[in-house]
Amino acid sequence: MPLWTIHHTPAVFTADDKHQLAARIADHYEKVGLPRFYVVTLFQETRPEDCYVGGEPTRAGVRVVIDHIARHNPDQESRRRTAQWIKGILGPHLEQHTGLHWEFHVDETSADLWMINGIVPPPGGSEAERTWARENATSVY
Repeated sequence: MPLWTIHHTPAVFTADDKHQLAARIADHYEKVGLPRFYVVTLFQETRPEDCYVGGEPTRAGVRVVIDHIARHNPDQESRRRTAQWIKGILGPHLEQHTGLHWEFHVDETSADLWMINGIVPPPGGSEAERTWARENATSVY
């Protein structure tokens, strides 16, 4: 599952911005074969007085933490492509804000401790995973 947790100060995202960004993120993962419901995007608004960069309060900031569980990048070049893809997804939403500090990082987490609706997800690329993607729902396999 990709889990995107987007910590942000107020006025960075409208409700429509959030919906567009979350849909765009899910679109990408669906294109590479993951079920859409694997993709979870959480927007966590943080008050400016609770957001510090370098020990100093930040008026406008975004920190994105991404957990990749369903798939991992096998090498440095694929990790660089993933980072560029993420920059391309976030950039249009964030670069329009003057003075905004923004950053992201990706953790590649073991799938051994992952379940959806109490079911261990099927192996990546398997027929069972393709069924989940096609039906956009979990099922026993």
